[in-house]
Amino acid sequence: MWLWVIQAFCVLVVIDSGKGGLIKPCGHIVPESAVLELGSNFTAVCILYEECLETNYEEASQIFWKMKNKHVPKQQYTVINRTASSVSFRNILSLDSPLTCNLLKYGQLEQNIYGIQIKLGLPPEKPTGLNCMVNENEKLLCWWNPGRETYLDTHFTLNYNWSGPGNNDTREVCVPPEGVNNTCTYSGLVVYFIYTNVWVEAKNDLGMVTSDVITFDPIDIVKFNPPDNLSVDRSEELPSILKLSWANPLPQLGINLKYNIRYRARASTGWTQIPPEDTASTRDSFTIQGLKPYTEYVFSIRCIKKDGQGFWSNWSEEVSGFTSEARPSKAPSFWYNLVHPHSTNGYRLIQLMWKVLPPSDANGRILGYYLSLTRQRAPSFPHNYSVDTTSMIVNLTNDPYIATLAVYNRVGRSEDSFLPIPGWNYQATHPVSNIKAFPKDGRLWIEWTAPSRSVMKYVLEWCIESDDFPCTIEWQEEPGTAQHTYLRGNLRPFKCYLITVYPVYVDGPGSPQRVKAYLQQTRPSKGPTVQTKKVSKNEAVLVWHHLPIDDQNGFIRSYTIFYKTSTGNETVVTVNSSHTEYTLSSLTSDTLYMVRMAANTDQGGSYGPEFTFTTPKFAQGEIEAIVVPVCLAFLLTTLLGVLFCFNKRDLIKKHIWPSVPDPSKSHIAQWSPQTPTRHNFSSKDQMYPEGCLTDVSVVELEANDKKPFPEDLKSFDVFKKEKTTTEGHSSGIGGSSCMSSSRQSISYSDDGESAQTTSSTVQYSTVVHGYRVQVPQVFSRSESTQPLLDSEEQPEDLQIADVGSGEGASPRQRYFKQNCAQGEAHPDRPPFERSNPLPPSANEEDFIRLTQPIPGQSSGPCVSKPMDNGQREVSAPDALPSSAMGQGESQEPPGEDLPKSYLPQTVRPGGYVPQ
Repeated sequence: MWLWVIQAFCVLVVIDSGKGGLIKPCGHIVPESAVLELGSNFTAVCILYEECLETNYEEASQIFWKMKNKHVPKQQYTVINRTASSVSFRNILSLDSPLTCNLLKYGQLEQNIYGIQIKLGLPPEKPTGLNCMVNENEKLLCWWNPGRETYLDTHFTLNYNWSGPGNNDTREVCVPPEGVNNTCTYSGLVVYFIYTNVWVEAKNDLGMVTSDVITFDPIDIVKFNPPDNLSVDRSEELPSILKLSWANPLPQLGINLKYNIRYRARASTGWTQIPPEDTASTRDSFTIQGLKPYTEYVFSIRCIKKDGQGFWSNWSEEVSGFTSEARPSKAPSFWYNLVHPHSTNGYRLIQLMWKVLPPSDANGRILGYYLSLTRQRAPSFPHNYSVDTTSMIVNLTNDPYIATLAVYNRVGRSEDSFLPIPGWNYQATHPVSNIKAFPKDGRLWIEWTAPSRSVMKYVLEWCIESDDFPCTIEWQEEPGTAQHTYLRGNLRPFKCYLITVYPVYVDGPGSPQRVKAYLQQTRPSKGPTVQTKKVSKNEAVLVWHHLPIDDQNGFIRSYTIFYKTSTGNETVVTVNSSHTEYTLSSLTSDTLYMVRMAANTDQGGSYGPEFTFTTPKFAQGEIEAIVVPVCLAFLLTTLLGVLFCFNKRDLIKKHIWPSVPDPSKSHIAQWSPQTPTRHNFSSKDQMYPEGCLTDVSVVELEANDKKPFPEDLKSFDVFKKEKTTTEGHSSGIGGSSCMSSSRQSISYSDDGESAQTTSSTVQYSTVVHGYRVQVPQVFSRSESTQPLLDSEEQPEDLQIADVGSGEGASPRQRYFKQNCAQGEAHPDRPPFERSNPLPPSANEEDFIRLTQPIPGQSSGPCVSKPMDNGQREVSAPDALPSSAMGQGESQEPPGEDLPKSYLPQTVRPGGYVPQ
């Protein structure tokens, strides 16, 4: 507002510096002001004065328009001539005031030439619904409907002409107070005058309208004050009536009235009205009938002219009164409960229960109860009790009983309520069917289908199911004709109620039927906690427990399982509410899964805590399926290999462990070609006296060396002192029992062969008697590389007695005796010849057959064959050492012409020779 004032002041007022007074502006706008109707068209013209044009050299083409500091588009401009320019607006629905005409002075400075204010609104509508009323204070009150909003200042005026006896028509005007446009009160009313031509006029800047004219008599539009001095009286004889009295308003006017009376019980909110025809006559009291005894009622009354013209008065102030007492109109509800279900010594404890009658049925103050118990099976007198409580525990026999209960007050006693109490062995039958429970209008309703048998009454029991608190039973009774009802009690939302319906027959209650229901449901307080029961490569078995009943807050309709990997999309599975286990399939092995679960009621679901698990890389039994066949194949292969080796043992033994002659069983150990006096052996002499074993000497011989020994070795002294004697105990191979015998071990060595390796030597064993001088023997090279063992030494096979032609000699002994002796008588003949060795198991016949002379050769085992190099090969498997030929004789060393086939041997400390 202040901004507009400043702009207008700057436009219209210019200080004349020369004259010191106000000067005229340079132009103006036509129209000077505008009040426009919404949706109309408008054109404004800005006219410049000639003197300003001559002075400032300005024209109308330089004019531009602004609407509250916003430029109006130039498309709306029209230059009329050199001094006038207009702006046009179409279908105006809104405008920002003020509208100004402006020039751009010197091409830069905006100069405001003139400005006007514009208002938008609507013309007033015709007022409707004009009514007037005269109250008891003789004031005329009229009201009307002013119509639509005009957005402009609209003034309303109530106009009326009135006339009376001896008075001409007079016009009166009533102006509503400020801010009120639909009512007006005139206080100069004369009741007995007749008013005519009453109307309302509405006016604003866009127009004026008037309402329809009405005519009335003030007495016909009067609204009386409500009756006063109300009082209520009761009748002691009739407890169902109350009498209401009052005083008529304006008794001095003598106007006949009629009344409306309403009433209600104090505990009720709904009013009941007396029929209008019962109160159409003029009166000052009325008696209300059909009321309930011992009940407080509230009354109110109003009045109007008897002919119905005018207006009803307001309702009077409320008054109340009590009806008289009457005997109870209804028997109390009656039920029982078994304290101990089983009979003890033919008796049982039973709790009898009953409900307090509501005041509408008690009809007075309850003083007590009459209780009677009668046994049915045997004639007996009833047991009567007078109690003032609502329960009683009695000790009854196992027989059936009939219990009756009545309540009484000061006036009288109610009817009896019957309750059959069956015997202890009673079997309940005939239950109700199709039982349902559902909430409706803030109540929990129960419906059922009646059984085919006639029902005396129904008893409904209910309690709140809870895991933390016991189920406290509440009950109510319904008539035998009922098939639906609602639970009358203080029910709580979000709690599960277990409801039981009993049909009661003349001989006892029927079988109960139960149903669960909620007065109001919501989503669960929490969700289930899920765990894994079993996790495999591609599956996982999830388990959970049902939510506690206190956390369900409604019926759990389903469970929703959400699971996903760290990078995958979430998968949703819906599970029936009866399940507590579910198997997730098609999972990926060796993957971490996140699972959460929601329990859903009719009002929504709640999530439980998140749970993670990882699937294994291999399925159960997959590793065993790989390892077990491999192991079985390995075992089978091994078994087949063992069986193959066992079947081919001879072939394997031939290649790996070839059959090697046993040197301990060789005949060369029993005789020697250097023993000419072999015939001197007696049969009683033993080669190894005292069962002593021999020492073992090792002879090393180059396997491939067949050249004769060098000449310098011929002078080699076989019996070198430093190598001749050693006290040996055993060979280290088989051991010897002759620990005290002294034997001489002689080794011949070639200095040129000292560097040969062990692999190029062959070990030989020399069997000698227990003499200090051991005569070297010339033996052929053996293929054996096995040492002599004690188990292989069989002295009885190596000992040959000096036998003659006596009967005690065996064919073998006689054969060697004769042939070996003959060998000495023929020096030109090879002393020895190799014979085929006999196996240890050969008998005498095999021996004789194998020792037969070969055609073309000299016969006998003691035959020597010349070798290619001039050496002689001794072939005597049972040869004896020369020291065994005779006692006390020393054996001469071999001649120089005898090749030396012995290699050096080393005697280790301890009396054994390494093999």
